[in-house]
Order: sequence, then structure tokens, then C-alpha cells
Amino acid sequence: MAQKKLFSIGFSLLFLPLLLFIFSSAEKEKERRVYATDINHNILVANPEADFGIVADSFQVETGRIQWHQNLSGILGRYNLGSHTVHELARKIDREFDVTGFRAGQSYHCYFNKYDSTRRMSYFVYENTPKEYLKVNLQGEVQVARAKRQTRLVRHVVGDTIEGSLWATMQEQDVPPTLALELSEIYAWSINFFGLKRGDHFKVVYDEEFVDSTSIGIKKIHTAYFEHEGERFYAIPFTQDSTRDFYNLAGQSLRRQFLKAPLRFSRISSGYSLSRMHPILNYRRPHRGIDYAAPAGTPIHAIGDGEVVAKGYTKGAGYYIKIRHNSIYVTGYNHLSRYASGMREGVRVKQGQTIGYVGSTGYATGPHLDFRFWKNGDPVNPLKVEAPPVKPVKEDNQQAFTQIKQQCLQKLRHTPEQLSSGEKAFVSK
Repeated sequence: MAQKKLFSIGFSLLFLPLLLFIFSSAEKEKERRVYATDINHNILVANPEADFGIVADSFQVETGRIQWHQNLSGILGRYNLGSHTVHELARKIDREFDVTGFRAGQSYHCYFNKYDSTRRMSYFVYENTPKEYLKVNLQGEVQVARAKRQTRLVRHVVGDTIEGSLWATMQEQDVPPTLALELSEIYAWSINFFGLKRGDHFKVVYDEEFVDSTSIGIKKIHTAYFEHEGERFYAIPFTQDSTRDFYNLAGQSLRRQFLKAPLRFSRISSGYSLSRMHPILNYRRPHRGIDYAAPAGTPIHAIGDGEVVAKGYTKGAGYYIKIRHNSIYVTGYNHLSRYASGMREGVRVKQGQTIGYVGSTGYATGPHLDFRFWKNGDPVNPLKVEAPPVKPVKEDNQQAFTQIKQQCLQKLRHTPEQLSSGEKAFVSK
């Protein structure tokens, strides 16, 4: 009996590690094969040794980036395919994808069979975007196909208190910096992002899109609020007249007749003043505008729809442009390095349209935009202009809007209502 017990114990000690190894290997294989789950918890299964639908183990892969002035023929011609073959390939590829659209900086991959001493190319892959690629199968009859890589969405809820700039806060949160741009777009008519205060707070619910473990950007913002100087600005998405826009809790559009600023991100280097020491002329005189310091070449946007009524050059303003928005308001943009294409007197421009680029022409000590605002012909402080909202939620749509509003508020409450500074939540639904 004692011998049987010893045999049983010995058997267990011998095979238990083996069973654990097998179980562990099976779990690792399961984990290895599952590389993503989408936002609806659907498991996306893929062979990790395959990319672009090609099992890479059988091939030697050479990867490169398209250089300036390099075309498809120049790339393929490096691999001993012969001019006739290259021409035929380019012709077939052009049926699926414009070969003149191959862009500098984009990646391409060449696959060669490991067991073929002639190093004959088997596949050619061009990555048009992080999601879309072009695959050319050179084995047998040439086959050309456009395809998309499988992506997944991850729902994020991010909240933080601003101690410096919004951009720096995003970096500290380790979230895509484009989130700051997205928020600035949503609140461009409501919040002056050049005047954020320490202690301002925000919370946003958004989806981020991934290819494998690589983020390819923000897919969608579901809802947000921004607390600025003690006032909360909610952003509720609602589609009206086939256009998705953001509204406050009362159903008023967050868009206004005018943007809060003509630049996305910069800093105010000089404010509106009736007596400012001119940095070049060295005497005091009124400065009836706002100076935004920004790198040369930064795009300048029209703050509202209107018509270009003046464009030219003066010793003081340098290259400038003026836009009349209606019978009351005119805006001016000075010290431009150059104008956007098509800018001339009489041209209609849209809100947010690029009209020129930051420079330092005229009386300027460095690159900046001198932004001016006139109301009924009199200069006013641009930071104090209050423009009315546009197109509120229609009466017929109020019930649908109320339902979406409640859903958005629930999304914000679904996470910890008071996220501590720097805290980030991930929600998988």
C-alpha cells in the first residue's frame, strides 16, 4: 500500500508540471491568437504570424518608405523584375489604385520566398493609410486587391484638472494629442482656449481606434463637458437636418456666429489696449487688437462666414486681409506671411476656412497674428464679443434630443463622477 502511495505521489510530481505546461501553452496559444476585442466584445481572431493576409514565416520581407519623387516603377525596378513586367504591373495596379497617388513617407513591403534562390518577388504591399493597403500577388497570374486591416475601438473616459495648458494635460494623461484639437473644435465658439485658467476641469467620453496595438486616432467623441471659470459647458451630440453637431443642455448649438479665435493653438502675446508701448516705434499708442504668437506658417482661419473686402500691404500691418461678416461686424488679420489660395477681394469665405498664414511682415518683432474686430465701424476688443448661437434643436426634435441628452449624462456618470487629477478610465462598451 505504501509503495502504491509513493508511486502515485511520484507520478503526480512527474506529470503535474507537464500538465501545467500543456495547459499554460494552450492558454498562451489562445491568448496569442486573440489580438483584439471590438467595442461590442466581439473577439477578433487572427494568426499573429500573418500580416496583410500573408503568412510571413515563409518569406523574407523587405520594408521601405517611398522617397520624394519616387514612383512605383522606380520601386519595383530595383528588384530585377524587368521593364516590361514593371510596366504591366503598374498598368494592373492602376486599375485598382491610382499609381500617381503613391505618397512619400508611406511604407511598402516586398515578400520573397525563403526557399527560392532566384529571389523572385511573391507579394508587394503598399500601405496607403494605417487601415487601408494595396496587395499585389505575383505568384502565377498577377492579382491586385485593395483591403483594410481589422481595427478595434476602445472606449475611453478621461477627466483632469488643468494646471498648465490643455495640450500639456493631454500629454500627462498619455492620450492622443489630437483629443485637445477635437475639444478645441467642439468648444471653439464657447471657450477661449488661449485663456484657460488653472483649475479648469474637463471630462470627455470618446472612442479610440486601433490597428493591433497601434492607435490610429480618435474615432468619435460621444459627449463631454468643460468647466471653465466655474461654468460648465456640456457637449451633447445630436443630428439635425442630416448634420451631427454639439449642443448644450438647453438644446442651443455650441457653434456661434463667430469662432473665439482665428488660430487653433497659440498664446496671446499682447492684448487689447488704449495705450501700449509699441515694440518697434518705442512710444505709446493704442493697440486695438489681440496679438497671437505662433510659428511662422501657422494657418489662420476666418472666424465666421463673410466676404473679403480688403487685401493688401502696408508698412505697419504688413500683408493683411479684412472680412465683412454682415452689416455690423468686420474682422482684420495682419502681418501675414502669405495668403491662402484664391483669396481676393469679393471672394466669399466660410467659417473656419484658412485665409492665410502667420508671418512677421510689417512692423513685427516676430511671427504673430494681429487680429482686429470692428462693430459698426468702431474697433472693439475681440475677446469681449458675444456672438449668438445658431440653429438650436427644433421643437419637433426636442423629445429625441432629450433622450440623447440623458444617455450622454449617464455616460458621464457611469464613470467616477469626480475623477482625480490625472486619472483615466477605460470602458469596454
